[in-house]
Amino acid sequence: MANNIEVKELLDAGVHFGHLTRRWDPNMAPYIYMERNGIHIINLYKTAAKIDEAGEALKKIAASGRKILFVATKKQAKEIVAEKAAKANQPYITERWPGGMLTNFVTIRKAVKKMAAIDRMKKDGTFNTLSKKERLQVDRLRAKLEKNLGSISDMTRLPGALFVVDITREHIAVKEAQKLNIPIFAMVDTNSDPRQVQYVIPANDDASKSIDKVMTYVSDAVIEGLNERKAVKDTPKKDAPKKEAAVKAKTEEAPKVVDATNEEE
Repeated sequence: MANNIEVKELLDAGVHFGHLTRRWDPNMAPYIYMERNGIHIINLYKTAAKIDEAGEALKKIAASGRKILFVATKKQAKEIVAEKAAKANQPYITERWPGGMLTNFVTIRKAVKKMAAIDRMKKDGTFNTLSKKERLQVDRLRAKLEKNLGSISDMTRLPGALFVVDITREHIAVKEAQKLNIPIFAMVDTNSDPRQVQYVIPANDDASKSIDKVMTYVSDAVIEGLNERKAVKDTPKKDAPKKEAAVKAKTEEAPKVVDATNEEE
């Protein structure tokens, strides 16, 4: 379980503030500490424990080489999530969720390839052969694709997990992940149903400070997993010269059977 310092950091960031009591989801009851002035207060010890649990799982997914898709389209979360996901070298959606992003991934990949095709046109000079009107249309299409899909251009296959800020707002993304059995990690406020996701982080998903604090823990866990993967990949490379030298030495020391046979003859 997380130590007291981490809990204090969560407290300072306002992670404990839930929604008005009249807007609560009864399934969040296990994560609610108390009610104050008509607002539910989240139990931060449980939040800290859930962050640790989610962090360990995300670290394993990152270490396995699979991508984690971060989703947050609400105004106060967009920039934070984009920054933290980019820092961890993970794909993210902070504009409108494209319907079928997961369930119709092949079509989404075609749109991403279209973006790459336009870039090639600009490099090989084909773009300049188009009329002014056509160039303008292509530029607009490229800008639109970049805005909506640019952040997932490196995601060549379905993600290994989804991380969502506000599952009520991002319900379409959650439903698509559920259909494909993709594990869902999420910041869940007191007005949402935690049964929708596998890894619940009970937290205030409306305040930017709260989102930033939780996302910092999450992105650090992902980066740690990536570093572990890199270390494992680099280890054989470091040992390779030693192995080659050892094999060479053994070869030189080994008796030359063929020559010995020839001498006997």
